[in-house]
Amino acid sequence: MSALHLRPYRPEDEAASIDLWHRTWQQAYPQIDFAARLAWWRERWRKDLVPNAQIVVAEQDGALTGFVTIDGEGYLDQLVVDPDHWGSDAARLLVDEAKRLSPSGITLLVNKDNARAIRFYERNGFTHAGDDVNPTSGRPVLKMVWKA
Repeated sequence: MSALHLRPYRPEDEAASIDLWHRTWQQAYPQIDFAARLAWWRERWRKDLVPNAQIVVAEQDGALTGFVTIDGEGYLDQLVVDPDHWGSDAARLLVDEAKRLSPSGITLLVNKDNARAIRFYERNGFTHAGDDVNPTSGRPVLKMVWKA
């Protein structure tokens, strides 16, 4: 198995990125039908994230294993890692790249019931900055911030 490497997103990564988003979120929240959200997600990916955020992908052996999106305001919308790579260095490398791309700071929203993700962000220097509600799902979220 070759080493994981990071590179900028390319248009030909779209299908793999959308599939990875679907598989990862379905694993994290099996009670939610993410297949039913694929058309919405594809539209959001194409119209909101790709044109407005820097997207960095993680690859290993030619397969997309993760990605991070960070916009010009320092908002990290998505940090997605293939469940087969949970616990690897992939998420840390992607969040470190987001920090490099947004050195003045990062904000994000994480589902309050996603203890695994919250612990990951805390280990990587993020602090709690208040409660919020996801405007799309209505789920309670925790706002987290990182400052250099």
